[in-house]
Amino acid sequence: MRRGLAIALLMATASCGQAPREERSAQDLKTMDVAEPPPPADSPASRAGFAPPSVGPTAAPGVAFNYRYAFRLAGERISQVQEQHAAACEKLTIARCRITGMSYRLVGHDEIEAMLAFKLDPAIARDFGKQGIAQVNAAEGMLVDAEITGEDAGARIAQATRGQGQVEDDLKRIEAQLARKDLKSAERAELQVQAQQLRDRIRALGAEKTEQQESLATTPMVFNYGTGDLVPGFDGRPRLKQALQQAVDNLVGGALWIAVALITLLPWLVLIGLGIWAWRRWGRRLIRVRDRAPLGPPATVTGSNPEA
Repeated sequence: MRRGLAIALLMATASCGQAPREERSAQDLKTMDVAEPPPPADSPASRAGFAPPSVGPTAAPGVAFNYRYAFRLAGERISQVQEQHAAACEKLTIARCRITGMSYRLVGHDEIEAMLAFKLDPAIARDFGKQGIAQVNAAEGMLVDAEITGEDAGARIAQATRGQGQVEDDLKRIEAQLARKDLKSAERAELQVQAQQLRDRIRALGAEKTEQQESLATTPMVFNYGTGDLVPGFDGRPRLKQALQQAVDNLVGGALWIAVALITLLPWLVLIGLGIWAWRRWGRRLIRVRDRAPLGPPATVTGSNPEA
């Protein structure tokens, strides 16, 4: 009986000690930032042994974040994934997500570069980035570059507010001096110039504060898409083919450059050749004729006959 009671007390104590730990663990999971989910087990990134780090910025009041991601996919899937990302933004309505830029460019016959830019509600920016990465992984693509930068906009807003207050105090002091009627014209003109400079400074600080407040209200995010030797499959065998193709492209490019140079220089070479031929044909004859021609009539000797 006593032994059973002791066991029951130990179990109750263990459960009481475990409950706070479980609550703390759940709380830690809620506050932990994860930048992007790991790729699926059958994705190209997982098969190659690459996976993005599970590191993300800690949500902080007053910090304006800027997200940039770069993806590699098969060329025929870029437009599809790009449309999926655009549809996800439109689903959030314009109040929370806006598309601010888009590009799709065919660089070579099988190379594509594309871009999609957003302005997002800061509260959903990280989740939107995770969803975008998951859609790329589902299309057998991969994340190859991720950059998240932050700017302490709150500190700049506070600094601008303090500076604006100080400048406004200086303006009030100068306006009080301008209200005096015993000021000389030169002093009044100088004070008016100073007052205008302070007003310009106040407007500049107000514009800076508005700009920083707007950066906190929306979070920019850019998705860059491209093709390359990383997709699809990460197999090293096609690299020899790609190297040969690159060598052929370089050879063709060099031949085209030489052809352009020859076409550009050909008219000048023809003119120079005609000039040399004309010189050899007529130039030397003209010099010989000039050298053989008399310089002038013979001089006439005048004077008395010495025999006379």
